[in-house]
Amino acid sequence: MGVEAVLTAGVVLGLMGLLMFTRLPVDAVFVGALTLLLVAGVISADQALSGFSNEGLATVAVLYVVVAGLRDTGATQWLAARLLGRPRGEAGAQARVTLPVAGFSAFLNNTPVVAMMIPTISEWAGKFGLQRSKLLMPLSYAAILGGGCTIIGTSTTLIVNGYLLRDEVHEGLGFFEIAWVGLPVALAGLVLMLVAGRWLFPARESLSRQVRDAREYAVEMLVQGEGPLVGKTVEEAGLRHLAGSYLVEIDRRGDLIPAVAPDERLEADDRLVFVGVPDAVVELQKIRGLVPATDQVFKLDGPRAHRTMVEAVVSETCPLVGKTIREGRFRNRYDAVVIAVARGGRRLKEKPGDIRLRPGDALFLETRPGFADKYGFSRDFYLVSQIQDSSPPRHERALPAALILLGMVAAATTGLLSIFQAALLAAGAMLVMRCTTASVARRQVDWQILIVIGAAFGIGAALQETGLAQMVAGAVVGMAGGSPWGALLAVYVVTALFTAVITNNAAAVLMIPIALSAAQSLEVSFIPYAVTIMMAASASFMTPMGYQTNLMVYGPGGYQFNDYIKAGLPMTLLTGLVAVGVIPLVWGF
Repeated sequence: MGVEAVLTAGVVLGLMGLLMFTRLPVDAVFVGALTLLLVAGVISADQALSGFSNEGLATVAVLYVVVAGLRDTGATQWLAARLLGRPRGEAGAQARVTLPVAGFSAFLNNTPVVAMMIPTISEWAGKFGLQRSKLLMPLSYAAILGGGCTIIGTSTTLIVNGYLLRDEVHEGLGFFEIAWVGLPVALAGLVLMLVAGRWLFPARESLSRQVRDAREYAVEMLVQGEGPLVGKTVEEAGLRHLAGSYLVEIDRRGDLIPAVAPDERLEADDRLVFVGVPDAVVELQKIRGLVPATDQVFKLDGPRAHRTMVEAVVSETCPLVGKTIREGRFRNRYDAVVIAVARGGRRLKEKPGDIRLRPGDALFLETRPGFADKYGFSRDFYLVSQIQDSSPPRHERALPAALILLGMVAAATTGLLSIFQAALLAAGAMLVMRCTTASVARRQVDWQILIVIGAAFGIGAALQETGLAQMVAGAVVGMAGGSPWGALLAVYVVTALFTAVITNNAAAVLMIPIALSAAQSLEVSFIPYAVTIMMAASASFMTPMGYQTNLMVYGPGGYQFNDYIKAGLPMTLLTGLVAVGVIPLVWGF
């Protein structure tokens, strides 16, 4: 082994050690490792930067914009609410979560799908008294399984397919081609979760449930006259079981209806009075057919979709102390509208305009995004806090967003456009049709993932350039006894182990040169090995850090590290056996 191979091996081992035993940012660790290899002369600048020009990486970035358009229009939330419905027991709830999410993830990158579904499922669980921990880990696993059914379903399949497209010897896979193995793997995993879910998934309480929010607001919402809620009962409108809030009364043209029954039918211009914590109030603002009852909201400049929700605590030096919100002309002074007020953690029954402000009052505001920056250090407020993801959805743009997604899938499936071209066109259409904005889309891109993928390609080039990949591949082939099928199993196992301790995309990129060398030494096709890497790196269930969606549900579900081993080990064994059994039958050696 040459000096450069020894140095590369040391860098890779050090990289894995830092990821396993420290809390350093993943992207910083990968860029640091790439820098060492570049400075040491192991790889050239072109090789170090080659990963950032990979077509799969670019497709991953563009798809974030497509998902932003679907989320900002409320299309995904609307569809999820219709599919979730009313569960019958724990197993029924898991089925209602896993089956739709697996379908979503086949056509949308699974990371943003899980990000959108976590609050939806958390709220849904609260409505029906279900434990989040029984649903959020299945959510992550279902997204992983569904992502393996199409090329765009997960960043890992896009990255490996991007390598195949760049290689002059191989052609990339078709849009649905990977479904030959992805669908059997997904079905096996879903069946295991639904049959053994009560034993696989723990009963935990999330941190957010352990520490309840002390601030409680009363907010009035108006039923839009031409909206979809008119004529529906409170139960049918989904307003009966709300997480963190409840419907107190209905003001119907001056007549109060207290203790609202679930079969009470909503009428146009009904004023609904809800009481709830801040996050629940934000969710009310996103329900199609409900708008804030205060006319002040519609007097602010700019469309509502460009606004956000902010909490502010009144200071004793605020010039409006002692005045009502109306007398102080709050909207004109701050370019913001008071939606609700809490005092001492308790709601106030008066209408916001009639409330006389005191120091310490907590205000729930609708305003432009720049409010927090402008008044964050103002003496008028003790505290100003912007609530994340609180912009009202662009419901009127939901249909165009859905049509854009269908057009992208159709163009990529029929071969009319490449996957990258179709995704790029769809992202542009989302911006042109005002389904999302450029600033919002920019924030949705997960730059850490992209940096890790790009850097991992450079490190993979070092493995191949120094001959280290060939040495590891020789060991893998040796363990397999020279059998292509045995080598395939060994590649799956090694990739799965790499994925459990580092990230899925990095594991895939690092395994590509090793698997390629194994295929060349056995004089067989590289395609089945590439597909094996796709499936092994995507199907990461055993650790929270092995896949980003696992890490995303870790806190909200209140999970412990061992919970992933208990549920993930049988999932990994079953999906691995199915994948290794099916792949050689579809893509022969």
